[in-house]
Amino acid sequence: MNEGVTDGDWEYRPLRLPPGVSRRTAATQLAIHAEFAGWELSRVLLYGDGTRKIWLRRRRTAASMPGVII
Repeated sequence: MNEGVTDGDWEYRPLRLPPGVSRRTAATQLAIHAEFAGWELSRVLLYGDGTRKIWLRRRRTAASMPGVII
């Protein structure tokens, strides 16, 4: 996974889901990131081979939050 990016009040993290991951599984993974690490969906790119590149974002805070769950 690539490193995250900080832009103003937001921090962003890329997440790559390989081909063959169902929409339901992808949605479950994103729900886990949202529930336990405070991430929300920013952008999704779907490639022809079925790979999804997902950008998650969350507001920057002074308190350290857990990272993306792998």
